[in-house]
Amino acid sequence: MTSHSQAMRGRKAWLAGGAGLAALLIGGGAQAAEDPAPTEVGVVTVTAQKRAQDTLDVGVNVAVVSAETLQANRVTQVTDLAAFTANVDIKENMPGILPVVTIRGIGLNDFSATNNPSAGVYVDEVYLSSLALMNFDLFDLERMEAMKGPQGTLYGRNSTAGAINIVTARPTFGGVEGRVSGGYANYETIDLEGMINLRLSDTFALRFSGKAVRQDEGMFFNRVTGSDFGRRDVLMGRAIARWAPSDDLDIQLKLEAQRVRSEVGAPEFFGLLTPPGAPPGLVCPGSSGCMDFLGYRDTDNDPFKGDYSTDPSYDVDQRSATLRIERDFGWATLTSITGYLDFERDWGAETDAGPFRQTDFIEHDNILQLSQEVRLSGATDRSDWLVGAFASRDRVKMTYDGDLQDLFNTTTLTFSNQTSKSAAVFGNLEYKLGGDVSLITGLRYTWEEKANVGGDYDLVPNCPASFLTLVPCGSPPVLLASVDETISDTNWSWKLGLNWKPDPLTLIYASVSRGVKSGGFFSGVATNSGQLQPYDPESLIAWEVGMKQRLPEWGLSWSGSAFYYDYSDVQTFIRDTSGGLPIQRLGNVDEATIYGLDLDATWSPSALSGLDITAGLGLLHTELGAFASSGGAVPAGNELPDAPEVSFNASAVYTVAVGDSLDARFQIDGHYAGDMFKDALNDPLIATEAYWVWNGRASLLSGSDWDISIWGKNLADERYVTQGVNNLALGIGFRVYGAARTFGVSFARTF
Repeated sequence: MTSHSQAMRGRKAWLAGGAGLAALLIGGGAQAAEDPAPTEVGVVTVTAQKRAQDTLDVGVNVAVVSAETLQANRVTQVTDLAAFTANVDIKENMPGILPVVTIRGIGLNDFSATNNPSAGVYVDEVYLSSLALMNFDLFDLERMEAMKGPQGTLYGRNSTAGAINIVTARPTFGGVEGRVSGGYANYETIDLEGMINLRLSDTFALRFSGKAVRQDEGMFFNRVTGSDFGRRDVLMGRAIARWAPSDDLDIQLKLEAQRVRSEVGAPEFFGLLTPPGAPPGLVCPGSSGCMDFLGYRDTDNDPFKGDYSTDPSYDVDQRSATLRIERDFGWATLTSITGYLDFERDWGAETDAGPFRQTDFIEHDNILQLSQEVRLSGATDRSDWLVGAFASRDRVKMTYDGDLQDLFNTTTLTFSNQTSKSAAVFGNLEYKLGGDVSLITGLRYTWEEKANVGGDYDLVPNCPASFLTLVPCGSPPVLLASVDETISDTNWSWKLGLNWKPDPLTLIYASVSRGVKSGGFFSGVATNSGQLQPYDPESLIAWEVGMKQRLPEWGLSWSGSAFYYDYSDVQTFIRDTSGGLPIQRLGNVDEATIYGLDLDATWSPSALSGLDITAGLGLLHTELGAFASSGGAVPAGNELPDAPEVSFNASAVYTVAVGDSLDARFQIDGHYAGDMFKDALNDPLIATEAYWVWNGRASLLSGSDWDISIWGKNLADERYVTQGVNNLALGIGFRVYGAARTFGVSFARTF
């Protein structure tokens, strides 16, 4: 992948993508000219600004996925959200786990449990502080919202990339209602989900929901053991109690638990060396068939088969509680959100993707998170205002048991004990200047402190000596790297914007905002203390202009926004070979420039009742400044990781009556991502080529009472890379691939 050919493909894709969306919009206008009969375009309500609003009143690029869409598209994890909004990439660092969210090129390209994501993820307004907490199944939701651009003047922790809000369904006082759904899919997968809402009185209601997934055949195959792996065994439960003794008081307590006894998939191996008797044309390093220093190679070109030495077990136990209290005083509303989370995880990482014990690790994580947020909000004839405070404390204990015996004749221990404290005050004001123009201002002051005690030991268990440190057996463990440091940061973030509503169904907005993400510690494997030193905070100045419009007479709603980011002290992965063991670790790049375009449209053509089409286009240009790596100076001009120049999503749903009370529904949706790199060095060996993923569904349904469906995901069985690691200094590297084709049947019954 040369930079010239990639740039040419990117420019062509920009033009093709823009022309495609323009054709959709023009097609909507042409249809309206022929048949002006209006088609109702539904109002989309969001709480992105901490009050229920029509999206046409929110001067932010926000994508909303409703409960119905989540169910129809089998959105089961956070990673599935990328299929619904452009300029969002969500990758997995290992197959099935460790998702990283990147919005408009901004994302923390890391895997460690000690790090906070650049895109804030909130579940019922509780911020998830660790990357380890992103891996969970979704069920019984009201909606999901994805906001692009810096966030922090309205709630929670500060973020530079944006925020994803996950809103669970809460108890209602309408009476008894329930839903049960389930299905069977390939890989011997059974899933079952249920919900029941109980109205115990006019003021008290309960909602119970749960989900179970059992997959008895793995998507991956280990030739060493002759067995498949990647199985899943997931149990999740939720109980919510809601008490509203009066119109001005609403209290909600949510308790959740999950138990996971699953298996991690494995990446595909690639090597450094050309093997003896290699076929003509084999190019090493990086190609299938190249070998490592111990002579291993993988020649089958199947990313789901290999020879592995690590136990793939993935065990999680999590308990959480959220208390939400809302009191309306008439002149203002006070909202309190208290969050508690206790998370434990053990899993095996096959980071050499081969049969030898070269860089095999077993990781143990323990996370305890407490957070408290208080907001006071109100409205006058000319303004909507909000002030609030946030505080949290997170403790992350992490260890890696490293097995390097076949390469270095030793084992290692990596440990980290990190405590993070955060406190902030914030405010936001929307003020009507006159006519149809409103001024939006927001300000936040944040203090954060992180203390980390960690390091790496060579345990020297084998004779004659450890080949990593050349220390003879019988010696005590050798300290390779250590850190015992506390860092703190105080910063200001802000927003200034204008909203103009020339008519009730049109919004034109412009804003400039600043987001900051505090620094932290890399806590992976290291062989010198310099690799564990903290990285600095990053900041972002974001300029954005946009327009949203609903055109009922055309059956069309659309939005578009253009943005420019001035990005400083970028936190990103940098390859470091300064120690005996080469690693990829977090560091800072002085600056980056990002600009691009988001376009979204929903069209329900009046000439074809029952057809709904949605499409989204993202165009993105990213450019890193110059930086120093262990391999030497890297000139300015590299692209940011996980930032394709073009991304596109589309969906078509057609519903037709097939009887007095029966409908048939047919759906196809797809997601496109252009070429992208996976690290700041723009290493072509671990880059991702452009790919399409298509999904489909056919359903028979009786109103909202029941439905039965057949479905398929990744229908073309596309093989696409989501992550890669280059450790060719050790003779090895690996690539992580997206899930293979899955298909099945499902049913749902609502009562």
